[in-house]
Amino acid sequence: MSLRRRALMVLSLLGILASVLAAPAGADTRRTPAECAATLDCTAADIDLMTMAERLEFVRAMQEGPGAQLGVTDRWRNIEGVITFFRDHRLGAPGTWVSYVDAGIVEGIERGIAIALGRSDDGFGNPGSATWATYITGVAEGTWATRGAHDRAWSEAEQASTEHGVAVAESHGQYATGVEQRFYQFSETYRWALRNRPFALDLLAVYGWLIHPDLAGARVPFYDWFTDVRESAPSIKGCEMAYGFAQLHPIAGVLGAAGLFLAYVTELFDEYQAR
Repeated sequence: MSLRRRALMVLSLLGILASVLAAPAGADTRRTPAECAATLDCTAADIDLMTMAERLEFVRAMQEGPGAQLGVTDRWRNIEGVITFFRDHRLGAPGTWVSYVDAGIVEGIERGIAIALGRSDDGFGNPGSATWATYITGVAEGTWATRGAHDRAWSEAEQASTEHGVAVAESHGQYATGVEQRFYQFSETYRWALRNRPFALDLLAVYGWLIHPDLAGARVPFYDWFTDVRESAPSIKGCEMAYGFAQLHPIAGVLGAAGLFLAYVTELFDEYQAR
């Protein structure tokens, strides 16, 4: 081989090596859960690219890291439960309706923490961001003096970020299937229960004995367990039950959030008693 050809070969190999060395950072532009939890600046688009296992890691890291500075180390355990359900059932692949909706919720929490910490006032266009910041600041300052006040503030923040997630999904041409829409009703029922504590407890007092002989007398501790955002077990069980119902058909004869709440209570109370 001539000296000239060897020189050209070496230059070619050096060029390939240079491109390989320059490429790795751009080969996978996905943000990691640890990075997002540290910077609190990952967008819904970044979160959409995460697997459900990675989102679970992200939510936990936010609570254990920046959330700890504000006293919110365990305020999204129920969302951990929902993400765990998605992970275990292989739901919510990137680019799907479920993924976009979930990404909107997680983004709202992330930016809410960032705003509450004073890092930025940019909500990334997510209406839930400012509402989560208000909730988080309220927890830190002891604003929510009662369980009812706390739960209402939490539910309003999640409602705003959830609706934003739905809008993001639809902007990408993703719409809920019949099963997904029926499943979504469970999350609506959960937020309704958080906002309507006195009415929901009255419902259990009146109709609880029809569901289970022990329910009426245990309605307050059961309700506190079901609506405790610091618990993941109720949301995991609720998701499993709701998804099972959703795959079969709508619950016949049930109207409105109050009716759905009573319909779901039957199996949820069995889970509560088992624990």
